[in-house]
Amino acid sequence: MRQVISGGDTMHRRGTAIIVLVLILLLPGLLALWLYPLPVDDAGDRLRWAGRIVGVLGLSCLLVNAALSSRLPGFDPWFGGLTRLWRLHHYIGAASFVLLMLHPLLLAYGALPASTGAAVGTLFPPLADLWVWVGWLALLGMMVFLAPSFAFFGAPHYQRWKGLHLVSGAVLVLALIHALPLSAMLPPVWAWSIWMLFGLVAASAFAYRALFSRRLARFPCRVSEVKPLASDVVEIGLRPEGSRLDYRPGQFVYLAHLDRELGIGYNEQHPFTLSSAPQEDGLRLGIKDLGDLSGALQNIRPGAEVTVEGPYGDFFPPDLDDRAALWLAGGIGITPFVGRARALGHLGGPPAQTTLVYCAENPSRSYYLDELRQIADSVPNFQVASHLFEREGALTADYLDTVCPDWRRREVFLCGPPGMLDHCRRMLRRAGVRRFHTEEFDLL
Repeated sequence: MRQVISGGDTMHRRGTAIIVLVLILLLPGLLALWLYPLPVDDAGDRLRWAGRIVGVLGLSCLLVNAALSSRLPGFDPWFGGLTRLWRLHHYIGAASFVLLMLHPLLLAYGALPASTGAAVGTLFPPLADLWVWVGWLALLGMMVFLAPSFAFFGAPHYQRWKGLHLVSGAVLVLALIHALPLSAMLPPVWAWSIWMLFGLVAASAFAYRALFSRRLARFPCRVSEVKPLASDVVEIGLRPEGSRLDYRPGQFVYLAHLDRELGIGYNEQHPFTLSSAPQEDGLRLGIKDLGDLSGALQNIRPGAEVTVEGPYGDFFPPDLDDRAALWLAGGIGITPFVGRARALGHLGGPPAQTTLVYCAENPSRSYYLDELRQIADSVPNFQVASHLFEREGALTADYLDTVCPDWRRREVFLCGPPGMLDHCRRMLRRAGVRRFHTEEFDLL
């Protein structure tokens, strides 16, 4: 999920987390710079020095990035939600790849003043020099699992893209093996303590995600109800088999079904927003047929076993409860607002004025409208307006002026299909609204 602007406490928390992360990323490089300053006499020495420093920074990015991929519940809100953390993960991965590509090139250019043969030999030494070839294997492995991220290869297949990341485990091991001789550039205590600590954190994160998360992080549940909402939308009710999931409205979970009769997506995890209120005994998920797995889940039966992992996301940060809000929802993007509205029904209402504008193509696509209106009738400070594209066209500022005259001064929350998100972002920016939050799944 992506938050464009958040409240003060959330922004402070996110800023602190990113500053700490940057300091951790730079720590090995800063220590290397402190202990071994830039040579001033020889251009070749300076290039080789730069190649080593770049390699140290690239390896630290690689190892820290492995830790960020652990997907520990409760960790992502420090970065503004899992989508924001994933984007940060992608940027750090790209930086690691670029730095590790520059590493051998700078070393080779540093040897070039001696001779062309020395430069080539730096890149491709005899096979007996295993440390260098192990480094090349690590770099090749990075290319394999990063390739689907580039637009040139088209949109990545979700499960294959996740599976390719298992290659990153081998890359981590190979990169650490390659770095051991290079650690001679630092005093042994520094070198071993840094790489052992970073390597241990990265290995622990990888082991948790690949081996232990299924037992430690997943909550077993059974399907208690399958309620059709439209021809291609269902709301699935889940009954926990053990402990209850603690979550906030607007958060999401990874759902994996264990029903082999569905034939598609057995034990594959996919993200779905919770439409239930935390006060409920069970969980509810609104699921629209948007692909193979979500299509198969339209036919899941009561009694089927599933697991959920989470919660994730930070769509409704806890520090925003005291500000007037405008919710703009479209399509299956209504689900986080349904969860929040149901929670308000249990709590007796929001502390400040809240207006939901529920956008749909026609009445048959307004899945939750009747229930939301019932909640609004019984909850002070909460209003619901229905906007139908079939009748009224695209959402406009004039329409918002009618249903929520002070909307430009409110905190705005936005969730819906891509076209609606783009349209509403432009409308909000033209109106001078800067405090708004959007939610969208993007290869989570």
